[in-house]
Amino acid sequence: MDLGIAGKWALVCGASKGLGFGCAQALSREGANVVLVARGAPALQQAVQRLQSEPARPKDAQVLQVAADITTPEGRAAVFALRADYDIVVTNAGGPPPGDFRDWDREAWIRALDANMLTPIELIKATVDGMAARGFGRIVNITSMAVKAPIDILGLSNGARSGLTGFVAGVARTRKLAAANVTINNLLPGAFDTDRLRATMAGAVKKTGQTMDAVAAARMNTIPANRFGTPEEFGATCAFLCSRHASYITGQNVLIDGGAYPGTH
Repeated sequence: MDLGIAGKWALVCGASKGLGFGCAQALSREGANVVLVARGAPALQQAVQRLQSEPARPKDAQVLQVAADITTPEGRAAVFALRADYDIVVTNAGGPPPGDFRDWDREAWIRALDANMLTPIELIKATVDGMAARGFGRIVNITSMAVKAPIDILGLSNGARSGLTGFVAGVARTRKLAAANVTINNLLPGAFDTDRLRATMAGAVKKTGQTMDAVAAARMNTIPANRFGTPEEFGATCAFLCSRHASYITGQNVLIDGGAYPGTH
């Protein structure tokens, strides 16, 4: 299927590894010009080299990088200094740490809101009007399945990402954007084989004394698909939402979790 995004310019945040890289990879394979953003310069350079060496990537598709913290005004300024206009924006930032809400002070909440709510909103604000003027735009926010099924120890993430979800539900349905072929959707990942999942399981190993294999097996047992997702299949879903075929999908929370969420909506 031709997704119709060859030659489009895509900004992918948190793109040096994990789900962000999976999205950048899928978009690049479809011929989009991709700007990868991440804080760690060495890992980002490796990610760029991986994409540039991919045989599936059209050779005229550009792969650029900005080593910056997208959650800061300076980081966003560096991104828009490289290029002012983007047709596709994938927002993504590492989730805040788990814990007991009694231990979080105001600064902890502000950091969570900055990374997982206010930064995506700033990126949306900076790009949607240009998208509408050109008659094409796709924004995909990588959030979490915890938006649908909150997890008690992830209160910072629950709160910040739910705030973003509520904002998107309103702005995505404004006629000025929806009628101009600009869509905004959220992708809600469950358990994917990423560094964050492995770090979480390592914490469980330390706490319980079980082996990593035992902890992983117990986690997989809670997922009907009986496995963890891969960044590549996550990226493929993201690429579809960014395609010309998804122009009638907007304001949605797309859950991708192997069937782990037990609800109907």
